[in-house]
Amino acid sequence: MSETTGEMPKYKCHKEVHALKIKEILFDEMEGYSILPEDARFAAFEIDMDYLEKHNPQEGGYYVVYEDGYKSFSPAEAFEGGYTKI
Repeated sequence: MSETTGEMPKYKCHKEVHALKIKEILFDEMEGYSILPEDARFAAFEIDMDYLEKHNPQEGGYYVVYEDGYKSFSPAEAFEGGYTKI
């Protein structure tokens, strides 16, 4: 394997996404897992095990939905450093 020479290319985000800051991740034996948003205008909503296992969401981070419907998670520092509310 050859060594890299120099810094990797940089990229700037320009996407618009929908996102909610996660206040709490809830578990109920009957309902499964759900996310309780920090914004009280939004109710808790279910998340499936695939999302949970793939993204390992954490309280204080962001539940993110891209324009194509892809759902992701972003730690607060990364999200707040790259996105501005519009």
